[in-house]
Amino acid sequence: MEEVAVVTGASRGIGRAIAVHLAREGVAVAVNYASSSGKADEVVAEIEGSGGTAIAVQADVSDEAAVAAMFDRVAEELGPVTILVNNAGITDDGLVLRMGTDQWDRVISTNLRSVYLCTKAALRGMVRAKHGRIINISSVSGVSGNPGQANYAASKAGIIGFTKSMAKEVGSRGITVNAVAPGFIETDMTEALGEDATGRAAGQISLGRLGTPEEVASVVGYLASDGASYITGQTIVVDGGLAL
Repeated sequence: MEEVAVVTGASRGIGRAIAVHLAREGVAVAVNYASSSGKADEVVAEIEGSGGTAIAVQADVSDEAAVAAMFDRVAEELGPVTILVNNAGITDDGLVLRMGTDQWDRVISTNLRSVYLCTKAALRGMVRAKHGRIINISSVSGVSGNPGQANYAASKAGIIGFTKSMAKEVGSRGITVNAVAPGFIETDMTEALGEDATGRAAGQISLGRLGTPEEVASVVGYLASDGASYITGQTIVVDGGLAL
């Protein structure tokens, strides 16, 4: 069976690294993006330039109709989805006393509702095939919490609970569901914090440095592989020792 993956939020950062890594392993990849069409096309070009197969697919993954249309297109152009990586996520930080309801709703919708919608859409084909890999990108914030990020931490903790529940629901169908919780990773998000903030963050990490998107992607790649066929319901923390 040819493996086909949907990676949400794959136009940059961790999502991009995951898409490229899976393609290197021979997986046909649908590079989902919300608005960065140019960046998504760059990822597709990189994959195709290395002999892989990829398409860029625009969809707001918090919108049910858009998710359904995305999965229909991927099935038509690449084949049934066998790997789903729920990576799309945003931050909109603020202390709860000052946080607007729109801030809360936007983060929960993009980060958590999207996981539910995409998982539901992917499962139909996976259940029929009695095979599938679902990897949800959580965060160390969802494990330990983080002041000023109650909305983000709640969404990422929700992903962990969802992962465990889904592992129990679909395990008998040959489908594994796991989560990966990155710590401070070198992405656009962390770059925006500035050198002082990233330097302070590195000082809290046992390994003394930020991680790379590729280091997260390699864990996702393993969980998507046959080698991880007896691992389900787990949250793998990739944080260099930050949460210790």
